[in-house]
Amino acid sequence: MNKVFLIGNLTRDPELTETPSGVPVCRFSIAVNRNYASQDGERQTDFFNVTAWRAMGETIARYTKKGNKVAIVGSIQLRNYEDNQGVKRTAVDIIAQDVEFLTPKNSGDSFDDVSEAAPRAAAPKRKPVLQAMDDDSDIPF
Repeated sequence: MNKVFLIGNLTRDPELTETPSGVPVCRFSIAVNRNYASQDGERQTDFFNVTAWRAMGETIARYTKKGNKVAIVGSIQLRNYEDNQGVKRTAVDIIAQDVEFLTPKNSGDSFDDVSEAAPRAAAPKRKPVLQAMDDDSDIPF
């Protein structure tokens, strides 16, 4: 089973692009603090590159920015490639399957733009109409 759960902060704004066939893909990175400190008292941080596809990627790119806290459920994917000098390298990527935004809405971050981006029309509220029943003969008590 290949499943990873991460909670961290975006280290840069998400980058939304499209594949040549038009599929949206969002790439970003997060910083995840370790639960322990080193011998000199400093907390260690790991940095992960994350990829989110299609509608999830579009949503992430639209409503998050650098510094936002997110929870990610996904899988680990290893990529082998050669750099410009011909040295073989391995990259570790997280492929997001589910992302939850953890930065509070009232923190002044980009989540406040949601109401502006999708304004709701105020629909008139109707009270339900209740009808009186005169026949109590079917009640068993």
